[in-house]
Amino acid sequence: MSAKPKSIHIFFIFFLGLLISSCNAHTKGVRRREKNGSFNLPIVNQTRTQFSEQQFMKWVKFVGSLKHSVFRTAKNKLFPSYTLYVDKNPSHGDYTTIQDAIDSLPFINLVRVVIKVHAGVYKEKVSIPPLKSFVTIEGAGADKTIVQWGDTAQTPGAKGQPMGTYSSATFAVNSPYFIAKNITFQNTTPVPAPGAIGKQAVAFRISADTAAFLGCRFLGGQDTLYDHLGRHYYKDCYIEGSVDFIFGNALSLFEGCHVHAIAQYTGALTAQGRSSILEDTGFSFVNCKVTGSGALYLGRAWGPFSRVVFAYTYMDNIIIPKGWYNWGDPNREMTVFYGQYKCTGAGASFAGRVSWSRELSYEEAKPFITLGFIDGSEWIKI
Repeated sequence: MSAKPKSIHIFFIFFLGLLISSCNAHTKGVRRREKNGSFNLPIVNQTRTQFSEQQFMKWVKFVGSLKHSVFRTAKNKLFPSYTLYVDKNPSHGDYTTIQDAIDSLPFINLVRVVIKVHAGVYKEKVSIPPLKSFVTIEGAGADKTIVQWGDTAQTPGAKGQPMGTYSSATFAVNSPYFIAKNITFQNTTPVPAPGAIGKQAVAFRISADTAAFLGCRFLGGQDTLYDHLGRHYYKDCYIEGSVDFIFGNALSLFEGCHVHAIAQYTGALTAQGRSSILEDTGFSFVNCKVTGSGALYLGRAWGPFSRVVFAYTYMDNIIIPKGWYNWGDPNREMTVFYGQYKCTGAGASFAGRVSWSRELSYEEAKPFITLGFIDGSEWIKI
């Protein structure tokens, strides 16, 4: 068989797997989280072996060669744009709420719309529907413009049933090419007690491809940032929470971000939900800082193929030496990919890490530490 048909066949299998996984992501992911919302101290089995080095490097090279989306090439073309203004004082803006400004857009939006939100605390629940693309939300400063709401997974929805984690978001984006700048998204629900059920409280959910965040703050307790689906870029952001406070199954690069734990006892920074070897998703933290309170795992294996990398990142002494938790399933130790590269600080020592995580070489880390990880040169225009 010639090389070209073989590559097409491989791509078709890869594409089909991603498509099926994407279609099932919401239902499977939410159900799994509702069942496993509590956090218990793990008993880690460190006797499992890793794949051979040869197999692993083949996989790393394969990942580095991929284009990371089931979507077509994401060329962020320059469209004409216009600006709307939101101010709590009706005489100072076009709208008094962010949702009103969103609702004013065409059902299918194809031009860049910048919504400038003046300083103030906006107590509203905001949702951007799938066809209203190319929206920029720009605050007057992350400490000055704040969007707040307080739903949890157990809050009654429209039909009286608990709304679930997915719908608890203060601010939800379902359309591509979204940009947020200099604004705070907050879920005001207090940090839940250890083992509490139904207290997932999302501050921000992004469920679409090609989204960028610059100088934003995400504040919450359990499940602060639902990094659900798509390719995302977080630059110079502040993310605060307790348990699984960055979670989802997106392909995301966090660069220069400050991640701060407010766990009362034991918490977890990430819960990456990659559920298949065919899914090219994962979280990469580059030149970031991890601080806070409590004892913190770098991540829990929400998905059996969960993938998270920390590179050039400062870690405070709150990091639990083992670093990672297998979600109570030792089988996941054979399929997850957890690595760190040239991290610093008291919590960065690799000496106590679980045997199924990796201290990466440069060649192993290379696919995960540049904008190429998210095909950023194609669509990031901030």
